[in-house]
Amino acid sequence: MAFAERIETKNTLLPLLHKQVGNDELKPPTAGSTMTKKGAYAAISYMASAVLLLMFNKAALSSYNFPCANVITLFQIMCSCTLLYALRRWKIISFTVTGESQSVSVGRSMILVPFRTLVKTLPLALSYLFYMVVTMESVRGINVPMYTTLRRTTVAFTMIAEYLLTGQTHSPFVVTSVGMIILGAVVAGSRDLSFDTYSYAVVFVANICTALYLASIARIGKSSGLNTFGLMWCNGVICGPLLLLWITIRGDVETTLNFRYLFSIGFQCVMLLSCIMAFLINYFVFLNTTLNSALTQTVCGNLKDVFSIGVGWFLFGGLPYDFINIVGQSFGFMGSCLYAYCKLHGK
Repeated sequence: MAFAERIETKNTLLPLLHKQVGNDELKPPTAGSTMTKKGAYAAISYMASAVLLLMFNKAALSSYNFPCANVITLFQIMCSCTLLYALRRWKIISFTVTGESQSVSVGRSMILVPFRTLVKTLPLALSYLFYMVVTMESVRGINVPMYTTLRRTTVAFTMIAEYLLTGQTHSPFVVTSVGMIILGAVVAGSRDLSFDTYSYAVVFVANICTALYLASIARIGKSSGLNTFGLMWCNGVICGPLLLLWITIRGDVETTLNFRYLFSIGFQCVMLLSCIMAFLINYFVFLNTTLNSALTQTVCGNLKDVFSIGVGWFLFGGLPYDFINIVGQSFGFMGSCLYAYCKLHGK
């Protein structure tokens, strides 16, 4: 497609992160930066989709006892790539921040982005793959309330990763709020009678992978020339084949074909909704991290936990009522609210 023809179609693109980006906008958010209205919308949208995705994944892995978490991840990646490819072919979206100036002709390449750009996003894609695989496994062996509680400690790993990868520092108010979140998680977790060493270890590994993934978005995402959709596309193109090879070696394909609920309408609906929510949450993770910061994205995950805990407690159970646990949950939630206040007021 000629450049002039591409300019004529620019009004059909979704108006998200397609404007020309200046050098100042490419810099990581400072410790005292204030959240914009668009950033607030991205944060709220992420929290809503995250709660729904967790419930659908938990339903597939626990309620239906589906044994192959990696297969669910592969389905989510395949659905995401299919939808992105269709939207790109129909010129509804672009993959680059500046519209079409860095993209290649759709008819000449199946990857839709320059190969050098794909290579540049390789660290981000690999961190995404580990993040998806480990996070999915961590959902299986632990009840939803304690899962969300332990995931709150991701904020500490994210602060460390941000400092090491981007040099990002934070104000004393933010550090205090993060300390409250971690303390609340420790208090709540101390009264979990269903303590499982393996499951807890997997959750903490998932926290590390999440921190690296979010910090990679902040470092690589803004310098790649790709917008949110482009980064999602590169992740899928790189991670899909690798994950397919892995599940083939493990024998998960045969296990899936022999799964007794494979053709159940209920299971298929859960899988479909899981794939839809995975697409939405990946989009809002990129958007929220790009517009705000990696730490903001992590704390948004903590703010939505109050809904995840309530819904998960009601639907899946697994954690009896305990006053100390409630105190820990509440303390962590207050820390998340304090962080949100600091960001909204630029402290």
